[in-house]
Order: sequence, then structure tokens, then C-alpha cells
Amino acid sequence: MEEYSFANSSALDFPVNVRIGSLEGQYNPPPFSTLLQRPDLRHIGSNNSPISDLYVTAQLWADSKPLTVPVQTAYKHFKKTREWNEWLELPVSISTLPQSSQLAITVWDLSPTGGPGATGHAIPFGGTTIFLFDKDNTLQKGKQKCRLYRHKAADGFSSTTTPAVPPLRSHRDANGPSNGHIISPEEEELDRLEKLFKKHEMGEIPRVDWLDSLVFKAVEKKRQQVEASAKLSSRVRRKMSNSKRKAEDADGAQSTKSEAEDGEVESDEEEGERYTLLIDFPKFDFPVVFTDHEYAPPPISSQAHHAPPTGNVNLKPPPEVQLGPGINGTGNGIGDDDENAPPLIRIYDPEVGAKDNPAESKHRRLVRSHRTGVLDRDLKPNAKIRDELNTIMSYGPTQELNAEEKDLVWKFRHHLTRDKRALTKFVKSVAWHDQSEARQAVQLLPKWTEIDVDDALELLGPTFDNPAVRAYAVDRLRESDDDELLLYLLQLVQALKFEKISPESQDGNSQDSSLARFLITRATNNMMLGNFLHWYLMVECDDRSPDQIKEHRKLFAKVEYDFMAELMKVPGGPERRKTLLGQGELITVLSKISKEIRFSREDRPRKQQRLKKYLADPKNELTTFDPPLPLPLDPSVSIVGCYPEDALVFKSSLYPLLVHFKTSDGKKYPIIFKTGDDLRQDQLVIQVIALMDRLLRKENLDLKLSPYRILATSSNAGAVQFVPSMSLAAASAKYKGSILAYLRANNPDTSADLGVRPATMDTYVKSCAGYCVITYLLGVGDRHLDNLLLAPDGHFFHADFGYILGRDPKPFAPQMKLCKEMVEGMGSSTSPHYADFKSYCFTAYTTLRKSSNLILNLFSLMVDANIPDIKVEPQRVVEKVRERFHLEMTEEEAMRHFEGLIVDSVGSIFPVVIDTIHNMMQGLRA
Repeated sequence: MEEYSFANSSALDFPVNVRIGSLEGQYNPPPFSTLLQRPDLRHIGSNNSPISDLYVTAQLWADSKPLTVPVQTAYKHFKKTREWNEWLELPVSISTLPQSSQLAITVWDLSPTGGPGATGHAIPFGGTTIFLFDKDNTLQKGKQKCRLYRHKAADGFSSTTTPAVPPLRSHRDANGPSNGHIISPEEEELDRLEKLFKKHEMGEIPRVDWLDSLVFKAVEKKRQQVEASAKLSSRVRRKMSNSKRKAEDADGAQSTKSEAEDGEVESDEEEGERYTLLIDFPKFDFPVVFTDHEYAPPPISSQAHHAPPTGNVNLKPPPEVQLGPGINGTGNGIGDDDENAPPLIRIYDPEVGAKDNPAESKHRRLVRSHRTGVLDRDLKPNAKIRDELNTIMSYGPTQELNAEEKDLVWKFRHHLTRDKRALTKFVKSVAWHDQSEARQAVQLLPKWTEIDVDDALELLGPTFDNPAVRAYAVDRLRESDDDELLLYLLQLVQALKFEKISPESQDGNSQDSSLARFLITRATNNMMLGNFLHWYLMVECDDRSPDQIKEHRKLFAKVEYDFMAELMKVPGGPERRKTLLGQGELITVLSKISKEIRFSREDRPRKQQRLKKYLADPKNELTTFDPPLPLPLDPSVSIVGCYPEDALVFKSSLYPLLVHFKTSDGKKYPIIFKTGDDLRQDQLVIQVIALMDRLLRKENLDLKLSPYRILATSSNAGAVQFVPSMSLAAASAKYKGSILAYLRANNPDTSADLGVRPATMDTYVKSCAGYCVITYLLGVGDRHLDNLLLAPDGHFFHADFGYILGRDPKPFAPQMKLCKEMVEGMGSSTSPHYADFKSYCFTAYTTLRKSSNLILNLFSLMVDANIPDIKVEPQRVVEKVRERFHLEMTEEEAMRHFEGLIVDSVGSIFPVVIDTIHNMMQGLRA
């Protein structure tokens, strides 16, 4: 199928225009005998001159109703032919036109004595009506020939009597019903040629000048012959009709005034007096197809539709519904036996979902009567209600409260102020549209026991829009130190999207957002926070993809502007701003070099030589930095230059660059820089791994995790810390499939178990356990031996997080990656190190389950982030992570569940086949 393009009429914000061209037709002056009988006809302008002054009006109609007032042409004196050549603009846009729109065009004549259909001194010379959309729902364009109906004003009724293109009947159907105009074979051919001429004019038929001129002459000659023949046949028909009238009775020959007028029109047509009005519509590059405005679906009842439980449960049969006599309840139609009956349409009541239930609203007002506010202070729950409240307090951040639970929390709100877990449930229970209730809730917030950080992050999510509630959450974050705040900074920047910030305001530093004001204040006082806040904001400002709306870009640009303005006010702020500008220049130069090497058509060795040449070029100013520049990837490291001779270009489709920077203390800091890839998803995963590592360390569980640093510098570029390591695929190939041999070669100890230094084995076992648990919780996919890395000191870690939240390009992938090579490195599944590995897994899994609310709230703040695997199903992001925590299980059940994951992953055969195929493909690429 060939490609085609079209535009939607709803997107065409352009007024309706029509060009009134010329009037063509044969003029037959009335006979002298007629003028003697009708002396008023001699005063009509068109009866006195074939080029008398006429004017045209156009009006839009739809569904037999006028859409606009008539628009009129200017006065014009004709010399030889009646040609207006004037564009008329109607006061309505194409985007608002209904499908049934018609343009009613009337040509007006002048008569001082008036007449049928007269408007003042104007009488209708003729009218025509044309649809704006054709039978294919495409907007009419280009030149149109409209038949003019003499002595009739155009009507815009749905079944118009003045159609621009009347229904035609072939001469073969002349004996049928007398509807439409009978045309001869010659007229049929002329009609076909007319359509081809129109296509030729629109450019749909190629132009051949010498052939076109011959065709035009031949067609014009044929047209004259057909018109002469039609005129002759009309005279014959007129004589025959006159003879027939004379034979009729005198009484039957008389007619009424309206019949005489119709006879006058018919006689005009019989005399061959047919007029055609030529008009033009605007031409567009593409067809414009009618599209109606898409309204939002009607709101459905907010009551949850509970699916029936599965399993062998004894349920009562569903009630029998009687829809009435003759109505088929299956929805096939009205009437049980009639297959062609119309379908039974179910209509939703929009008020069910849009408005509160009046009974429930009345009940809520009675339960929460503000007259009992004083009494509520002294209310204390009994044992049963206390158990119900404890159950509500145990709910996770994703669980909604029903009406009864909300009323219960509100009733005992004063009692619950001593429970820090209850604040988020209380905020969800408040009817914020009730001003009195909202005022009471805001007054109660300062009396609440200090909440945890995870609850504060939940209050900054998209479902909480009350400024006082968000300000209270920000006040709780003020007590976090800079290191802890750095762990949540990525999510807090995304939470700015849910703040009420005016991007257009020029006065002050985002005074209408407590979160923005807090982040700017803390970032100006801490270099590390300021560095990452700057780059997080710059990446969002740089993102011009369709998924990043313009308002969000303006919002982040406003916060960045306010941050820079505030930075200039603090001591040392101007120097720090120069530092950030220097980092931007460094990233700009590296991005330019990376793109040139990536798109150069050279082999990898020549690309590598080109890279070294660029790094050593004094114009790029990369060999020496004076003063030292904090590295954007890790501001705690100051770099003074780079080592051009150590630069490398990796063998990959994007050709990442490996650049070694020289630190101020004389060490090397290697980074990988690449363009053409959005690293924000990898950045998110590394940030969550660092957070989980901190949570495990708080519980005295150090699993030797090594979350390397990643910084996205734009929406398609970024830097990654390079950690010297070897993939499991490379280690297996080098040491004949033995990871244990790799560890033994780098950390030999003949006196230790398995010949590996105990500290190295301990690091390997712990890091394997930590990454198995974390990658399972995050749903990291596309795991193969090339993105499982192992450092010489035993640190095991994952790389390349292109698939998360359960997505995986490989079929039948296990939920957790634990391959036989990893187990072999521990000594086998019967080794005590393997038992320690499982024990670390169980401990880490149960520990992280206790902090599930914090992790879920962090992901809830990322629902609007422009991250690939979050954009797939943003409404289910938090649910996907929550499912892997299995919070409905007890701790013992969770440990058994994770043990089953380990057994399934080790015993799975399909991942082994996938790894083998992957290695074969990598070998073919090499």
C-alpha cells in the first residue's frame, strides 16, 4: 500500500473561504408577447441586458439551520461577462464545521417592482447549494461548477431543492421514475471529462502541454455540439408540449400563481436557459478529512466493580433480570428471534461518576458535624475500634480508604495525632473541597507527631495538592541531612511538577512553592546538592521530546533561573556559578567529540586515533584545567586535565568514549561518555541501589554493593563511572567456564577454602546476594553474561538497565538472574558459601520489605518522569514494584517465596539457551 497523508478538519483553525468566480449560461430574452402580458418583467435588470449588474450572497447551513449570517460580494459593473473573482470569508472556522455543512449561494437580480422571493428591490436570479464535505467526508477544494436554479433562492435544508450537482439519470433509465435530470450519452461523456479536467487542474494528472492543448480544443468543440443538440431537442419537446396543451380542456389548462411560476422556471429550462456558477475553494497540500471533536468518555460509577472470586466457592446464582416484553437481555437486539433488530444500547448516567451520592454526602456531613468538634478531642477508641484503626494504619501508600474508614479516621483524628503513621491516612480522609473541614485539618497538622521521611515523600506525590500539606512535608525534609537528601533529590526534582509554580513570574524565587524554595536554599549551601540539582534541572529543560510538555520545561527553567539568582547572593556563589558553567563547557566539548567520532565512517582504530587527537588539541582545552574543575559525575573529585594517550573507543553501536581524567591528587578517574542514549533510566536504578545499600547498612548488613555513578547530562547523552572489571562471559571464556578460577587467579590463598582469599569470597557472596535481591525488586530484565560484571577484588555487580519493572525482551525470562556460573564461583550449590548466599538473600529481602513504603513513594514521584519503562504503564509503576515485595505475606512466607525464586532461577534451562544464543550472536558481530 502506498503511503498517504491527510489533515484533520478539527485541527484546521482557518476560516471558511469561497471565491465567487463567474456566471456562465445562455441568455434568452422574453418574447414581446410575454412582456405585453407581464409589463413588470421589462423592469428586471437581467431582462434588459445579458450583462446586467448582479450580486452574490453566501451563507453556511447545517441540519436545516443557518450557521452564519449571509456574506455579500461588493458592487461590480460588468463589461463583457459576469465575473466577480472575489473571495468571501465566512465568520466560522473549518475546525468547528459539522459534517452536514452546506454553502447556500444566491445570485440576486434587481427589480424596482419586486416579485416572488423579493428582498427589497432584489429578487433571486438563481440559487445553488453545495456540500462542504463530499461523500468521502473530504473537504471540497479547488474549482467547482454549481448548477444555478433560476428564480429561486438557495435553501440550506438537508433535502435541498437547489443542489449544486443534481441527481442525474442516464438515457437508459429514462423510462423509470422521473427524479433527476435525464442526460444523453454525449452529456455523460462530457461529465466524465469534466471530472478529469478537475483532477488535471489539482495536479493529480501529469501535465503534457502539447497534448493538453489538443485535448482542450477537441473537448470544447464537442461541448458546443452537445449544447446545440440539447437546445434543438428542448425546442422539439416544447412544441410537443404546446400541442398537447391545446388538446386539453380549457379548465384544466388554468393554473395557480405558484404553478405559473414553476411553469416559468420549467419553460426557462426548456428554452435551454441553463446557468452555471463557477466558484473556488482553497487548495491544501493534503486532503482535509472531517473529524469531530472527541469528548471525554462519560464518567463511570466510582464504586469498584469487584470481580468474582476464582476457585471452588459456593456462590449464589446471579439474580434473574427481567428487561420487559420483547427485549433481549443478551444485548443482541430488541426481539429474541429477530436477527436484524437494533442492538440494546446501555447508557451510563454521567452524574453517577461526576457527582457525590446525595445520601453519602448527607451521611458524611452528619458524621463529621462540626458541632461535635469539641467532643471529638476527648474521644478514645475502644478495643475493637483500636484494632480497626491499627489495620488502617498498616495500609501501604497505594491502598485507598473506603468511606467508612475515612469517617473512622476523621472521628478519632485527635487521638491519632500521637501516631506518625496516621498522618497520611488522615490527609486522605479529609474532604478538602469543604472549606470548614479543610481549615480544621490544616490547624491539626502542627500538632501531629513528627512523621518519617517516607510519609513526607508520599505527601509530595501527585495526589496531594493542598499547599499546607505539601509545606508540612517540606518542613519534615528540612531535618534530613545533606547526604540523605541527596538520595531523594532525583525524585524531589520530579515532584516539582506537582507544585503550583508559575513559570511566567519574574519577581522573587518561586515564592509560591515551598519545595522549590527548600531545594534552592539547601543547594546554595551545599556544593554537592547544588551540582546535582543543576544537572537534574538542565536535563529536564533540555528534554524536548513529545512526552515532556512545554509547561514542565518552563517550570524547570524557572527553578534553575531562581537557583542561579540565589547562588549569586551567597558568599562564594559567583565562583560556584562559574564552576557550573565550566562543567557545561566540558560536557559540550565531550558531546561534540563523541558525535563526530560516532558518525565518522571509519573503523575503530582510526576512531580511536581521532579521539586522542581531539583530546590533545589545545583548542578543546581538555589537557589542563586551571583552576581544578569538580567532575560533574562526582563533584568530590577535582580534575586538572585528561590523559589523551589512554583514551579508548568501545566496540558498540554508539561507540562510547573512555576518557581518563587526572585528579588533583595525581590519580586517574576513568569515565565512559556516550551520546545517542538516554541514561535517565540507568541513573534512576543506580540511585535506588544506593538508597537500598544505605537502608541495609542501617541494619548492619553490608552486602558490598558497588553502585557506580551515572549522570545524564542531557536527554541523549551522559557519563558513567568506569569500574575495572570483566564480564562473566569474558571470565568464563578466559578461564574455561570457571568463575572460581578467575577469583583464584586474582586472589590466591592456598590455605583458604577453595584457594581464594576469604575476604574476596565474602565480598563475592555478599554482592551476589545483594544484587539478586535488588534486581528482583526492581524487575531488571535483559540479563545475560555480558552485563553481569565481576571486579578482581570479588565485587559482583550489574550493568545496562535498559529494561526494568518486569520488562524483558527475552521470552520466559526468570524473575531473578542467578546463573550456574555465579553458583560455580561460590563452589557449587552444596558449598557452605552457597548457604551463606541464601541466608544473605533472605535477610536482605526481609529488611528491604520493612522500608517498602519509602521505595514505593519514591517511584510514585517518578510517574510523570520521561523514562522509557515508566512511560509504558505510568499508572501501574508503583503496583509493579509493590507486587514484588509481597507485603501480604508474613516474614516466614516471604523467605519461602524467595527461596523458591532461587531454586527456579538456578534450575531454569531456558536462560541457559538464551545465553548461548546471545554469545553466538556476539561472536558473529565481533
